[in-house]
Amino acid sequence: MPSKKTAVRRPPAKRTVAAGGVVMRTGKRGPEVVLAGRSADRTWVFPKGTPDKGESIEETALREVREETGLEVRIVRPIGATDYWFAADGRRVHKVVHFFLMEATGGDLSRHDAEYDDVRWVGAAEARRMLSFDTYRELLDRSLEDATEPHP
Repeated sequence: MPSKKTAVRRPPAKRTVAAGGVVMRTGKRGPEVVLAGRSADRTWVFPKGTPDKGESIEETALREVREETGLEVRIVRPIGATDYWFAADGRRVHKVVHFFLMEATGGDLSRHDAEYDDVRWVGAAEARRMLSFDTYRELLDRSLEDATEPHP
């Protein structure tokens, strides 16, 4: 008699949210953005992080960018969200990250926290080469397009 196979139920995916920013300025050779890099895994990304209790997405983005870059920033406008899946503690996690176009209003990159080893202003073309993930390159493109479009 054939044995019945029981379906293996996976626990439901955990959903998480985060927020961050593409900090942009006009340099001598055109647009520049702030990238944050880690030596251990050689990744370059835009700063982002998870909300503290009671914090809005915008407040999270402002705080995380300030902590991870050392810059004081203001939100110019939303530029969209990215999402991705990963595994943690044996569970699948679906993370949605909301990003904002930002501009620096003060601060100093040398005051970034220890989450990243290197934080720097980078020209747009170099940023495109350095960014570790296609989703970040898409955010860069969106930011560059958005920064040149007139907005009310």
